[in-house]
Amino acid sequence: MNEPHHHSSLDISVAGDQGLDLPARAQAGRRARLAVIVVALLLAAGAARTIVSNVLNSHNLADVTKQNAKQYVSVVQPTPAGADGRIVLPGTLRGYVQAPIYSRANGYVLKWYADIGTHVQQGQLLAEIDTPEIDQELAQAQAQRDQSASTLSLAKTSFDRAQQLRQRDAVSQQELDDRQGAYNQGVANLAAADANVRRLQQTKSFQRIVAPITGVITQRNVDIGDLVNAGNGGAGRALFAIAQSDPLRLYLDVPQTYASQVAVGQHVSVSEQELPGVVFDGTVTRTAQAIDVATRTLQVEISLPNHDGKLLPGAYVQAALQTDSKGLLTVPGNTLLFRAEGPRLAVVDANGKIKLKAVEIAQDLGQTLEISHGLDPGDRVVLNPGDSIADGDSVVVVAPQKGAASAPRGTT
Repeated sequence: MNEPHHHSSLDISVAGDQGLDLPARAQAGRRARLAVIVVALLLAAGAARTIVSNVLNSHNLADVTKQNAKQYVSVVQPTPAGADGRIVLPGTLRGYVQAPIYSRANGYVLKWYADIGTHVQQGQLLAEIDTPEIDQELAQAQAQRDQSASTLSLAKTSFDRAQQLRQRDAVSQQELDDRQGAYNQGVANLAAADANVRRLQQTKSFQRIVAPITGVITQRNVDIGDLVNAGNGGAGRALFAIAQSDPLRLYLDVPQTYASQVAVGQHVSVSEQELPGVVFDGTVTRTAQAIDVATRTLQVEISLPNHDGKLLPGAYVQAALQTDSKGLLTVPGNTLLFRAEGPRLAVVDANGKIKLKAVEIAQDLGQTLEISHGLDPGDRVVLNPGDSIADGDSVVVVAPQKGAASAPRGTT
Protein backbone atom coordinates (compact mmCIF):
# COMPACT_ATOMS: atom_id res chain seq x y z
CA MET A 1 0.00 0.00 0.00
CA ASN A 2 2.93 2.24 0.73
CA GLU A 3 4.94 1.28 -2.50
CA PRO A 4 3.90 4.27 -4.64
CA HIS A 5 5.06 6.64 -1.98
CA HIS A 6 8.38 4.85 -1.94
CA HIS A 7 8.88 5.40 -5.66
CA SER A 8 7.93 8.98 -5.40
CA SER A 9 10.44 9.46 -2.67
CA LEU A 10 13.12 8.06 -4.94
CA ASP A 11 12.22 10.48 -7.66
CA ILE A 12 15.13 12.94 -8.02
CA SER A 13 14.03 16.41 -8.80
CA VAL A 14 16.70 18.72 -10.44
CA ALA A 15 16.16 22.44 -10.86
CA GLY A 16 16.36 23.94 -14.38
CA ASP A 17 19.47 26.12 -13.66
CA GLN A 18 21.42 23.23 -12.21
CA GLY A 19 20.50 20.40 -14.55
CA LEU A 20 22.44 19.12 -17.57
CA ASP A 21 21.44 20.83 -20.88
CA LEU A 22 22.78 18.43 -23.49
CA PRO A 23 22.20 20.63 -26.58
CA ALA A 24 24.16 23.56 -25.01
CA ARG A 25 27.11 21.32 -24.17
CA ALA A 26 27.35 20.10 -27.73
CA GLN A 27 27.30 23.67 -29.02
CA ALA A 28 30.18 24.64 -26.69
CA GLY A 29 32.24 21.71 -27.95
CA ARG A 30 31.73 22.76 -31.51
CA ARG A 31 32.86 26.28 -30.67
CA ALA A 32 36.01 25.01 -28.96
CA ARG A 33 36.89 22.87 -31.96
CA LEU A 34 36.28 25.83 -34.24
CA ALA A 35 38.60 28.03 -32.15
CA VAL A 36 41.32 25.39 -32.26
CA ILE A 37 40.97 25.13 -36.02
CA VAL A 38 41.14 28.91 -36.41
CA VAL A 39 44.25 29.13 -34.24
CA ALA A 40 45.85 26.30 -36.18
CA LEU A 41 45.02 28.00 -39.44
CA LEU A 42 46.49 31.28 -38.19
CA LEU A 43 49.65 29.52 -37.04
CA ALA A 44 49.91 27.72 -40.35
CA ALA A 45 49.42 30.97 -42.23
CA GLY A 46 52.11 32.67 -40.14
CA ALA A 47 54.50 29.80 -40.67
CA ALA A 48 53.79 29.82 -44.38
CA ARG A 49 54.37 33.56 -44.52
CA THR A 50 57.69 33.18 -42.68
CA ILE A 51 58.78 30.40 -45.00
CA VAL A 52 57.83 32.37 -48.08
CA SER A 53 59.60 35.47 -46.73
CA ASN A 54 62.75 33.48 -46.00
CA VAL A 55 62.70 31.97 -49.46
CA LEU A 56 62.26 35.39 -51.05
CA ASN A 57 65.01 36.89 -48.90
CA SER A 58 67.29 34.01 -49.83
CA HIS A 59 66.61 34.62 -53.51
CA ASN A 60 67.17 38.36 -53.09
CA LEU A 61 70.43 37.74 -51.21
CA ALA A 62 71.60 35.43 -53.95
CA ASP A 63 70.73 38.05 -56.55
CA VAL A 64 72.56 40.76 -54.60
CA THR A 65 75.58 38.52 -54.11
CA LYS A 66 75.61 37.68 -57.79
CA GLN A 67 75.21 41.36 -58.64
CA ASN A 68 78.05 42.37 -56.33
CA ALA A 69 80.29 39.69 -57.79
CA LYS A 70 80.21 41.44 -61.14
CA GLN A 71 82.95 43.98 -61.95
CA TYR A 72 81.69 47.19 -63.46
CA VAL A 73 84.27 49.11 -65.45
CA SER A 74 84.44 52.24 -67.52
CA VAL A 75 86.39 52.05 -70.73
CA VAL A 76 87.95 54.45 -73.18
CA GLN A 77 89.14 54.02 -76.73
CA PRO A 78 92.67 55.15 -77.65
CA THR A 79 92.99 58.13 -79.94
CA PRO A 80 95.72 58.94 -82.47
CA ALA A 81 98.56 61.12 -81.21
CA GLY A 82 98.26 64.85 -81.89
CA ALA A 83 98.22 65.85 -85.51
CA ASP A 84 100.55 68.81 -84.85
CA GLY A 85 103.47 66.38 -84.74
CA ARG A 86 105.04 67.88 -81.62
CA ILE A 87 106.20 66.45 -78.36
CA VAL A 88 106.37 68.66 -75.30
CA LEU A 89 109.02 67.87 -72.72
CA PRO A 90 109.79 69.52 -69.38
CA GLY A 91 113.18 70.91 -68.50
CA THR A 92 115.10 73.26 -66.23
CA LEU A 93 117.04 76.25 -67.51
CA ARG A 94 120.71 76.52 -66.62
CA GLY A 95 123.22 79.27 -67.02
CA TYR A 96 125.43 78.82 -70.04
CA VAL A 97 128.29 78.77 -67.55
CA GLN A 98 127.67 78.16 -63.85
CA ALA A 99 130.67 78.58 -61.59
CA PRO A 100 130.74 77.92 -57.86
CA ILE A 101 133.60 79.94 -56.37
CA TYR A 102 135.63 78.34 -53.58
CA SER A 103 138.41 79.69 -51.44
CA ARG A 104 141.95 78.61 -52.30
CA ALA A 105 143.28 79.70 -48.92
CA ASN A 106 142.39 79.15 -45.27
CA GLY A 107 141.38 82.23 -43.35
CA TYR A 108 138.61 84.61 -42.34
CA VAL A 109 136.41 86.70 -44.59
CA LEU A 110 137.67 90.26 -44.24
CA LYS A 111 135.19 91.92 -46.59
CA TRP A 112 132.84 91.13 -49.44
CA TYR A 113 131.95 93.43 -52.34
CA ALA A 114 129.22 91.65 -54.37
CA ASP A 115 125.82 90.38 -53.30
CA ILE A 116 123.23 88.22 -55.06
CA GLY A 117 121.89 89.71 -58.26
CA THR A 118 125.02 91.78 -58.87
CA HIS A 119 126.29 91.81 -62.45
CA VAL A 120 130.06 91.39 -62.34
CA GLN A 121 132.84 91.36 -64.90
CA GLN A 122 135.57 88.78 -65.21
CA GLY A 123 138.35 89.58 -62.73
CA GLN A 124 136.17 91.84 -60.56
CA LEU A 125 136.94 91.67 -56.82
CA LEU A 126 134.23 89.83 -54.89
CA ALA A 127 135.75 89.39 -51.42
CA GLU A 128 138.97 89.53 -49.40
CA ILE A 129 140.22 86.90 -46.98
CA ASP A 130 142.54 87.51 -44.06
CA THR A 131 145.25 84.79 -44.02
CA PRO A 132 147.72 85.45 -41.16
CA GLU A 133 149.24 81.96 -41.34
CA ILE A 134 150.10 82.38 -45.00
CA ASP A 135 151.67 85.76 -44.30
CA GLN A 136 153.97 84.21 -41.71
CA GLU A 137 154.80 81.26 -43.94
CA LEU A 138 155.70 83.66 -46.74
CA ALA A 139 157.99 85.66 -44.45
CA GLN A 140 159.68 82.45 -43.36
CA ALA A 141 160.11 81.29 -46.96
CA GLN A 142 161.65 84.61 -47.97
CA ALA A 143 164.13 84.37 -45.10
CA GLN A 144 165.05 80.83 -46.13
CA ARG A 145 165.57 82.03 -49.69
CA ASP A 146 167.91 84.77 -48.47
CA GLN A 147 169.77 82.19 -46.43
CA SER A 148 170.09 79.91 -49.46
CA ALA A 149 171.31 82.84 -51.55
CA SER A 150 174.03 83.65 -48.98
CA THR A 151 175.11 80.02 -48.81
CA LEU A 152 175.26 79.89 -52.59
CA SER A 153 177.33 83.07 -52.77
CA LEU A 154 179.82 81.62 -50.31
CA ALA A 155 179.96 78.31 -52.18
CA LYS A 156 180.56 80.13 -55.47
CA THR A 157 183.43 82.17 -54.01
CA SER A 158 185.00 79.04 -52.56
CA PHE A 159 184.63 77.20 -55.83
CA ASP A 160 186.17 80.03 -57.87
CA ARG A 161 189.15 80.22 -55.50
CA ALA A 162 189.62 76.45 -55.67
CA GLN A 163 189.72 76.62 -59.46
CA GLN A 164 192.50 79.23 -59.36
CA LEU A 165 194.48 77.24 -56.81
CA ARG A 166 194.05 74.07 -58.80
CA GLN A 167 195.72 75.70 -61.79
CA ARG A 168 198.83 76.14 -59.60
CA ASP A 169 198.42 72.67 -58.09
CA ALA A 170 197.81 74.28 -54.71
CA VAL A 171 194.76 72.06 -54.05
CA SER A 172 193.90 68.56 -55.04
CA GLN A 173 191.33 67.63 -57.64
CA GLN A 174 189.24 66.05 -54.88
CA GLU A 175 188.96 69.33 -53.02
CA LEU A 176 188.00 71.14 -56.21
CA ASP A 177 185.27 68.56 -56.87
CA ASP A 178 183.94 68.96 -53.31
CA ARG A 179 183.68 72.72 -53.68
CA GLN A 180 182.00 72.38 -57.05
CA GLY A 181 179.46 69.97 -55.50
CA ALA A 182 178.75 72.42 -52.69
CA TYR A 183 178.21 75.15 -55.25
CA ASN A 184 175.80 73.03 -57.31
CA GLN A 185 173.89 72.11 -54.15
CA GLY A 186 173.61 75.78 -53.26
CA VAL A 187 172.17 76.54 -56.70
CA ALA A 188 169.53 73.83 -56.22
CA ASN A 189 168.68 74.99 -52.69
CA LEU A 190 168.19 78.55 -53.89
CA ALA A 191 165.92 77.37 -56.73
CA ALA A 192 163.81 75.38 -54.24
CA ALA A 193 163.59 78.37 -51.91
CA ASP A 194 162.54 80.61 -54.80
CA ALA A 195 159.83 78.11 -55.81
CA ASN A 196 158.50 77.98 -52.25
CA VAL A 197 158.34 81.78 -52.11
CA ARG A 198 156.48 81.94 -55.41
CA ARG A 199 154.02 79.27 -54.21
CA LEU A 200 153.23 81.19 -51.05
CA GLN A 201 152.98 84.44 -52.98
CA GLN A 202 150.47 82.76 -55.28
CA THR A 203 148.57 81.42 -52.28
CA LYS A 204 148.58 84.87 -50.73
CA SER A 205 147.09 86.24 -53.94
CA PHE A 206 144.09 84.01 -53.26
CA GLN A 207 143.22 86.38 -50.46
CA ARG A 208 141.46 88.24 -53.25
CA ILE A 209 138.37 86.37 -54.49
CA VAL A 210 137.70 87.51 -58.06
CA ALA A 211 135.00 86.60 -60.60
CA PRO A 212 136.24 83.93 -63.03
CA ILE A 213 133.64 84.87 -65.66
CA THR A 214 131.29 87.70 -66.52
CA GLY A 215 127.83 87.00 -65.15
CA VAL A 216 125.40 87.42 -62.28
CA ILE A 217 126.01 86.47 -58.66
CA THR A 218 123.36 83.87 -57.85
CA GLN A 219 124.60 82.87 -54.38
CA ARG A 220 126.56 84.46 -51.54
CA ASN A 221 127.16 81.97 -48.76
CA VAL A 222 129.60 83.86 -46.50
CA ASP A 223 129.70 86.97 -44.39
CA ILE A 224 132.38 89.02 -42.69
CA GLY A 225 134.25 86.98 -40.07
CA ASP A 226 133.34 83.56 -41.46
CA LEU A 227 136.06 80.94 -41.39
CA VAL A 228 136.69 79.46 -44.83
CA ASN A 229 138.76 76.48 -45.89
CA ALA A 230 140.73 75.89 -49.04
CA GLY A 231 139.22 73.68 -51.71
CA ASN A 232 135.74 72.28 -52.31
CA GLY A 233 135.98 69.10 -50.25
CA GLY A 234 135.31 68.34 -46.64
CA ALA A 235 133.97 71.33 -44.75
CA GLY A 236 134.70 73.67 -47.67
CA ARG A 237 131.74 75.39 -49.27
CA ALA A 238 131.25 77.71 -52.19
CA LEU A 239 131.66 81.35 -51.21
CA PHE A 240 129.77 82.59 -54.25
CA ALA A 241 128.02 81.16 -57.30
CA ILE A 242 128.02 83.01 -60.59
CA ALA A 243 126.10 82.24 -63.78
CA GLN A 244 126.00 83.53 -67.32
CA SER A 245 122.35 84.04 -68.23
CA ASP A 246 122.75 84.91 -71.91
CA PRO A 247 122.52 82.50 -73.56
CA LEU A 248 120.95 79.81 -71.39
CA ARG A 249 121.25 76.06 -71.66
CA LEU A 250 118.32 73.65 -71.57
CA TYR A 251 118.75 69.89 -71.29
CA LEU A 252 115.93 67.58 -72.41
CA ASP A 253 115.55 63.81 -72.17
CA VAL A 254 113.95 62.77 -75.45
CA PRO A 255 112.29 59.30 -75.48
CA GLN A 256 114.01 56.69 -77.60
CA THR A 257 111.03 56.62 -79.99
CA TYR A 258 111.82 60.18 -81.10
CA ALA A 259 115.61 60.09 -80.69
CA SER A 260 116.29 59.53 -84.39
CA GLN A 261 114.17 62.59 -85.27
CA VAL A 262 116.28 65.08 -83.28
CA ALA A 263 119.07 66.82 -85.17
CA VAL A 264 121.63 69.51 -84.35
CA GLY A 265 120.37 72.89 -85.54
CA GLN A 266 116.72 71.96 -85.08
CA HIS A 267 114.54 74.77 -83.69
CA VAL A 268 112.72 74.28 -80.39
CA SER A 269 109.84 76.34 -78.98
CA VAL A 270 110.27 77.04 -75.27
CA SER A 271 107.53 78.40 -73.02
CA GLU A 272 107.17 79.17 -69.34
CA GLN A 273 103.90 78.89 -67.45
CA GLU A 274 104.49 82.22 -65.71
CA LEU A 275 104.78 83.96 -69.11
CA PRO A 276 101.60 82.93 -70.94
CA GLY A 277 101.60 83.51 -74.67
CA VAL A 278 105.36 84.14 -74.82
CA VAL A 279 107.38 81.63 -76.86
CA PHE A 280 111.18 81.61 -76.97
CA ASP A 281 113.10 80.12 -79.87
CA GLY A 282 115.95 77.78 -79.04
CA THR A 283 118.29 75.65 -81.11
CA VAL A 284 119.57 72.12 -80.57
CA THR A 285 123.33 72.52 -80.16
CA ARG A 286 124.35 68.92 -79.42
CA THR A 287 123.05 65.50 -78.40
CA ALA A 288 124.56 62.76 -76.28
CA GLN A 289 124.68 60.42 -79.30
CA ALA A 290 123.74 57.56 -76.97
CA ILE A 291 120.58 56.25 -75.32
CA ASP A 292 120.58 56.17 -71.53
CA VAL A 293 120.05 52.52 -70.61
CA ALA A 294 118.21 53.32 -67.37
CA THR A 295 115.69 55.79 -68.83
CA ARG A 296 115.76 54.88 -72.55
CA THR A 297 116.10 58.55 -73.42
CA LEU A 298 118.51 60.71 -75.41
CA GLN A 299 119.92 63.79 -73.69
CA VAL A 300 119.66 66.88 -75.88
CA GLU A 301 121.24 70.29 -75.19
CA ILE A 302 119.43 73.42 -76.38
CA SER A 303 120.90 76.92 -76.54
CA LEU A 304 118.40 79.66 -75.74
CA PRO A 305 119.15 83.38 -76.32
CA ASN A 306 118.14 85.58 -73.38
CA HIS A 307 119.10 89.13 -74.33
CA ASP A 308 116.25 90.75 -72.39
CA GLY A 309 116.79 88.60 -69.29
CA LYS A 310 113.17 87.44 -69.10
CA LEU A 311 114.23 83.86 -68.52
CA LEU A 312 116.02 83.01 -65.30
CA PRO A 313 118.45 80.16 -64.65
CA GLY A 314 116.76 77.40 -62.69
CA ALA A 315 113.28 78.11 -64.10
CA TYR A 316 111.00 75.21 -65.05
CA VAL A 317 109.99 75.37 -68.72
CA GLN A 318 108.43 73.23 -71.42
CA ALA A 319 110.03 72.68 -74.81
CA ALA A 320 108.17 71.57 -77.93
CA LEU A 321 110.07 69.61 -80.58
CA GLN A 322 108.70 68.93 -84.04
CA THR A 323 108.50 65.17 -84.57
CA ASP A 324 106.55 62.57 -86.49
CA SER A 325 103.96 60.93 -84.21
CA LYS A 326 102.42 58.73 -86.91
CA GLY A 327 101.23 55.38 -85.59
CA LEU A 328 101.18 56.40 -81.93
CA LEU A 329 98.04 56.04 -79.81
CA THR A 330 97.15 58.11 -76.77
CA VAL A 331 95.39 56.85 -73.62
CA PRO A 332 94.79 58.48 -70.23
CA GLY A 333 97.49 58.00 -67.66
CA ASN A 334 95.04 56.35 -65.22
CA THR A 335 94.72 53.27 -67.45
CA LEU A 336 98.23 51.99 -66.81
CA LEU A 337 98.88 48.89 -64.72
CA PHE A 338 102.31 48.29 -63.20
CA ARG A 339 103.14 44.61 -63.13
CA ALA A 340 106.37 42.73 -62.53
CA GLU A 341 106.42 41.75 -66.19
CA GLY A 342 106.22 45.39 -67.27
CA PRO A 343 103.52 47.97 -68.06
CA ARG A 344 100.10 46.57 -68.97
CA LEU A 345 96.74 47.90 -70.16
CA ALA A 346 93.48 46.08 -69.30
CA VAL A 347 91.39 45.67 -72.46
CA VAL A 348 87.78 44.36 -72.60
CA ASP A 349 87.09 41.97 -75.49
CA ALA A 350 83.78 41.34 -77.28
CA ASN A 351 82.77 38.69 -74.71
CA GLY A 352 83.24 40.99 -71.75
CA LYS A 353 86.49 39.32 -70.70
CA ILE A 354 89.62 41.12 -69.54
CA LYS A 355 92.84 40.80 -71.49
CA LEU A 356 96.03 42.35 -70.13
CA LYS A 357 98.10 43.72 -73.01
CA ALA A 358 101.82 44.38 -72.79
CA VAL A 359 102.50 47.84 -74.20
CA GLU A 360 105.51 50.00 -75.00
CA ILE A 361 105.24 53.57 -73.78
CA ALA A 362 106.70 56.06 -76.24
CA GLN A 363 106.20 59.03 -73.94
CA ASP A 364 104.73 59.60 -70.50
CA LEU A 365 103.10 63.03 -70.53
CA GLY A 366 101.65 62.79 -67.04
CA GLN A 367 97.91 62.93 -67.73
CA THR A 368 98.29 60.99 -70.97
CA LEU A 369 100.47 58.22 -72.35
CA GLU A 370 101.64 57.73 -75.90
CA ILE A 371 101.73 54.05 -76.82
CA SER A 372 103.93 52.89 -79.68
CA HIS A 373 103.32 49.12 -79.58
CA GLY A 374 100.86 46.64 -78.11
CA LEU A 375 97.59 48.56 -78.49
CA ASP A 376 95.02 48.64 -81.30
CA PRO A 377 92.86 51.67 -82.21
CA GLY A 378 89.62 49.75 -81.55
CA ASP A 379 90.57 48.42 -78.12
CA ARG A 380 88.39 49.25 -75.13
CA VAL A 381 90.82 50.18 -72.37
CA VAL A 382 89.69 50.04 -68.73
CA LEU A 383 89.89 53.28 -66.77
CA ASN A 384 91.22 53.08 -63.20
CA PRO A 385 91.68 49.28 -63.20
CA GLY A 386 91.98 47.60 -59.83
CA ASP A 387 95.21 45.93 -58.78
CA SER A 388 93.42 42.57 -58.57
CA ILE A 389 92.18 42.60 -62.16
CA ALA A 390 93.46 39.63 -64.14
CA ASP A 391 93.25 37.94 -67.52
CA GLY A 392 89.88 36.30 -68.11
CA ASP A 393 87.90 38.30 -65.53
CA SER A 394 84.28 38.92 -66.51
CA VAL A 395 83.32 42.58 -66.42
CA VAL A 396 80.34 44.75 -67.23
CA VAL A 397 81.11 47.88 -69.23
CA VAL A 398 79.31 51.02 -68.15
CA ALA A 399 79.28 54.47 -69.69
CA PRO A 400 81.96 54.14 -72.40
CA GLN A 401 83.88 57.38 -72.78
CA LYS A 402 84.81 57.89 -76.41
CA GLY A 403 87.61 60.32 -77.02
CA ALA A 404 88.47 60.69 -73.35
CA ALA A 405 92.11 60.15 -74.20
CA SER A 406 92.40 63.25 -76.33
CA ALA A 407 94.05 65.39 -73.70
CA PRO A 408 96.57 67.99 -74.88
CA ARG A 409 99.92 66.40 -75.65
CA GLY A 410 102.66 67.34 -73.31
CA THR A 411 100.48 68.10 -70.30
CA THR A 412 102.31 67.28 -67.16
